[in-house]
Amino acid sequence: MKKRMLVIACIGLLLGIGSFLLINQLNTNNTENNTATQQEDAEQNDKRQEKQKNEKKDNEKGENKGDELNKDSPPQRLKERVVEAVQGTVDIFTKEETRIVAVGDSLTQGVGDSTGNGGYVGILNNTVNQINHLVEFDNYGHRGDRTDQLLKRMDAPNVSTSIADADIVLMTIGANDIMQVVKENFTNLNMKEFKEERVHYEARLRKIFAKIRKMNPETEIYLVGFYNPYDKYFKDIDELAMIVDDWNSAGKAITEELDHVNYIPTKDLFDDTEENLFAEDNFHPNDLGYQRMAKRVLEYLTKKGEHNVQTKEND
Repeated sequence: MKKRMLVIACIGLLLGIGSFLLINQLNTNNTENNTATQQEDAEQNDKRQEKQKNEKKDNEKGENKGDELNKDSPPQRLKERVVEAVQGTVDIFTKEETRIVAVGDSLTQGVGDSTGNGGYVGILNNTVNQINHLVEFDNYGHRGDRTDQLLKRMDAPNVSTSIADADIVLMTIGANDIMQVVKENFTNLNMKEFKEERVHYEARLRKIFAKIRKMNPETEIYLVGFYNPYDKYFKDIDELAMIVDDWNSAGKAITEELDHVNYIPTKDLFDDTEENLFAEDNFHPNDLGYQRMAKRVLEYLTKKGEHNVQTKEND
């Protein structure tokens, strides 16, 4: 248990740095602005040196870190601070390999990501390992998977072995369970079918958590909620939003019953925004949508966004 808590704590620190990297996209091709000329007089030079000394003292006191970094700092200086922070993490990080395993449907696979890099999981990988490769990511997302199919997929040797070695398991599942109800009752669709199937969804979700826990008693599990892809075009159909909310609430309630199982909401990320967050199929996230999801996951892994985001989604 102590070993797991150490690993999770270190991952939290690492991912906190990753979140910083994700939010602050560094343009390494930029050169520093406002370079002092050779003709700069002695008085200006003294002021600049005094300012640098004060900044160094502030950094040593921890007054400028994370999002509190001076936005006017030149990109190169900003990058140097990130490198120093990551190196500090390396110094205290466990020598054992750290593994994050992602399972689930197309949101885990990254369908809609124009880069083909694995959606939000790929963004996490590139962010966390941007400077040093410290975390191994395994992505077993499969387009179209429902809860019953994920239960079977976890029996595959490569998947079960990865889960057994995982420090964190990320999961997106449930949206295709809803779609299955739509397909099977297309000519006579009503709320009753969704409520009945939700009961079966809850039972299968419990089995998934139990199966992961049997494979790995110490891993931390995160269920990433799903969004309403129809809200942008069918705002007048309130039932669609009600179904998504109902199923998300069911998944969240189950995570709250279990130890070391957590829920990460994403529905609010796609609600009431003028940004185009969907791919050409108008169902899956595009690059920007996945970036928002990755940022949210990082916030929850580092426990920064848990309380305020949950309050917002429950409003």
